[in-house]
Amino acid sequence: MEIATIQGETRQPGGRHANERLRRRGLVPAVIYGHGQPPEYVSLSRHDTELALAHVQHVIRLKIDGREEQYLIKDVQYDHLQRKPVHVDLMRVDPNERVKVRVPLELRGVPHGTKQGGTLVQVLAEVEVECLLLQIPEALRARVEHLGLNEQLKVRDIDVPPNVRILAAPDDVVAVVHPPRGTTEQEIQAAASPEGAEPEVIAKGKAEESEAEEGETKS
Repeated sequence: MEIATIQGETRQPGGRHANERLRRRGLVPAVIYGHGQPPEYVSLSRHDTELALAHVQHVIRLKIDGREEQYLIKDVQYDHLQRKPVHVDLMRVDPNERVKVRVPLELRGVPHGTKQGGTLVQVLAEVEVECLLLQIPEALRARVEHLGLNEQLKVRDIDVPPNVRILAAPDDVVAVVHPPRGTTEQEIQAAASPEGAEPEVIAKGKAEESEAEEGETKS
């Protein structure tokens, strides 16, 4: 797992005006807490923080006054446009400690049902997992080529790395292929098993051949 390095500095806890002054300097107010220790107030390089968040990194290496420590990004507050981070919560954790974080879900492939006019809808964009700090996956990926019309991908269908546990319910729906509007259940079943139509075509062909032979015999 890649760990971003962020430059920071200590700060005194202050109100809104003090935090605004930090932001004008290109810094993001942050607080470090956890492990029964008192909170520590710091400020982070906004440039470094935005890069880490853009790469969906959960763990950062913070450099302050010549020392480096690893922390879990527990929460991020953004501005009213949901673009720039304005405050970050960091948690102290042990590398051997299991943590709970949310990771994105990525769907791979083109569902079979979309070739029959269906639409793939992703219901869950992310899911909470529990794992060791240094084993947090960047994302969980699932194949969807096998999905036909009205078929669903559920949490239990997702392959996860060793020692990673998904905390969502196994039957939670991750994605579904919706059929075209107005499609009947019979049409969906026919699309799901196109082989079922072949015997009828063959039988029809044999019937036509029998009629043709009978006509030749009479003539």
